[in-house]
Amino acid sequence: MKRTTINMVIILGLIAIISVLVIQVYWIKKTKQLHQKTIQIQKKQDSLNILHFEQNVLQALQNIVKEVAKEQKDSSDLFNAVKQIDKDLYVININHEIHPLYLENILKREFYEQNIRQNFSYELYNCFNDSIISGTLIHFNPKKQTFEKQNSSIEKFPDYPKEGHSFTVYFPNVVHDNTTQNKQESNTPFIYVFIIVALSFIFFGYSISIILKQKKLSDTKNDFINNMTHELKTPIATIGLSIDMIQKNIQHQEKTKKYSEIIAKENKRLEKQVERVLNIAKFDKGEIELQKEKIDIHQLLNEVKETMALNSTKKIDIQLSLLAKQYTIIGDPIHISNIFHNLLDNAIKYSKDLPQIVIKTSSNNKGIFISIQDNGIGIPKEDLKLIFEKFYRVPTGNIHDIKGFGIGLYYVKKIIEEHHGKITVNSTLNKGTVFELFIPFK
Repeated sequence: MKRTTINMVIILGLIAIISVLVIQVYWIKKTKQLHQKTIQIQKKQDSLNILHFEQNVLQALQNIVKEVAKEQKDSSDLFNAVKQIDKDLYVININHEIHPLYLENILKREFYEQNIRQNFSYELYNCFNDSIISGTLIHFNPKKQTFEKQNSSIEKFPDYPKEGHSFTVYFPNVVHDNTTQNKQESNTPFIYVFIIVALSFIFFGYSISIILKQKKLSDTKNDFINNMTHELKTPIATIGLSIDMIQKNIQHQEKTKKYSEIIAKENKRLEKQVERVLNIAKFDKGEIELQKEKIDIHQLLNEVKETMALNSTKKIDIQLSLLAKQYTIIGDPIHISNIFHNLLDNAIKYSKDLPQIVIKTSSNNKGIFISIQDNGIGIPKEDLKLIFEKFYRVPTGNIHDIKGFGIGLYYVKKIIEEHHGKITVNSTLNKGTVFELFIPFK
């Protein structure tokens, strides 16, 4: 997938998520506006219902006052006898004592006639002895359409002013403040939208990261194929040319021997290239078993120095500073030797002028430290954390003067880790690179 295609996917994805967010917010606002209108309508309806209820209660209580005054033959109770303390509490002043059962019956009758279908309770106050007679809760049964006395009374009767003989009626199910009016705006829809959008972004980001990883893997694969093709074409071409020359000079033994040696050398080189790739595949599958034995690191470094000096096509300067007091480890000699060959080979390849390489050793009670420093072209900072990845090569454009598959440092790191060691790298552009290794003694 091309980079422009990935960018287009990212842009379209972001547009889609933002569009969903805008639409969700728009509809939430519309819903909230509709909800506000509904609340306003409900407020008006509640106000009308409460007003109608209060008028009915006042009318019923006025009728009761008139009936009590008629029974007592005293009309003085009629003036300002009914007082509304709150929406659910009414105090009725009377001049005479009244029997609780009689009061209860006329309350039931008048409330029913005035279409008051609410539970209620009452209290009788006697000012002579300052006593209160509390009535039980009277429950309205909607099925039977009758008022029924309950065995239990209300938990707490509201406080009210007590003056003379009076009775008080309380409606416990009538709420003081209209709940519709006091409802606060809920932010739940916005929270849901936020969660949905957050999850969408997370999923989108994860998908993009997968796409980028796949693209990187594809690019790495293509680079590896290109590098491998270039690396294998050279020895194959050399072998083919040598065979042609042998066929043309079959009678000349010296030339035949010379070209045969070239074929053998290139064949060995080709074999090593294929073996390196196969070794990496075995590492990934966990099929390589290390053949561990005692290794003299100082002796091995001297041998590698001599080998590199003999095989190098250009003059090199390798200096050894072997200061480790203990330098014998338990490891695989072939793989440990390959580590040093790979690191020195890189130091030589990536040096423009005379390669100057300094190898130092030191030790502690756990293992040996090996430092390999060169004066090469250095590694860019952004590539340092990637150089140990499989098939990764520091970009050099389309120039193939520096050969390789991008598996050398990956192999080095794997071998060090198999020996329970560590490798780190520091580099400065145009000044050189330092690889520092630690390998435990056992």
